[in-house]
Amino acid sequence: MMMMEGAIAISRFSASNTPLLIQSMATQKPTPSTTKTVTSKKTTTVFPVGEKPRPGNSSSTPPVKLLTRVEQLRLLTKAEKAGLLSAAEKSGLSLSTIERLGLLSKAEELGILSAATDPSTPSALFSLSLGLLAVGPVCVYLVPEDYPWQIGLQVVVALLSVVGGSAAFGASNLVSTLQKVN
Repeated sequence: MMMMEGAIAISRFSASNTPLLIQSMATQKPTPSTTKTVTSKKTTTVFPVGEKPRPGNSSSTPPVKLLTRVEQLRLLTKAEKAGLLSAAEKSGLSLSTIERLGLLSKAEELGILSAATDPSTPSALFSLSLGLLAVGPVCVYLVPEDYPWQIGLQVVVALLSVVGGSAAFGASNLVSTLQKVN
């Protein structure tokens, strides 16, 4: 051990031969060679004061591997067994239709694939579903039933909120399941 301006510092070398500096809480002034320690579950990284941790070094969650997760869940097999592809083709949605409409490039432009790997997406979709599911009853309660168009408005808003809220809830559940790491 060595004394440095009222601070106790212990210097030792870790497995990677980087010095580890521990200072007491009684230090009056920081010394120029002071370091900041960022700790994660697996490793400890020491940064000089004023230098920020690098984004790639301190991430605690591993990246989402979307296609690997789709394979693990056997989603394509389940879609095939459920007959979803033939049902989509019967309704006019085939791969050539998707290509002709440019839906894949539009999905890339809108960032749908990157949203599927964003950890905040499931909670945002869940919040959206709760909001949509609440709009229907609120509209039915607040809009009077004096004229036929008001009743029509209630029906349309209630249907849209139920369909939209259910779709957002299902999407939240799907994205959450795809993001789970086994």
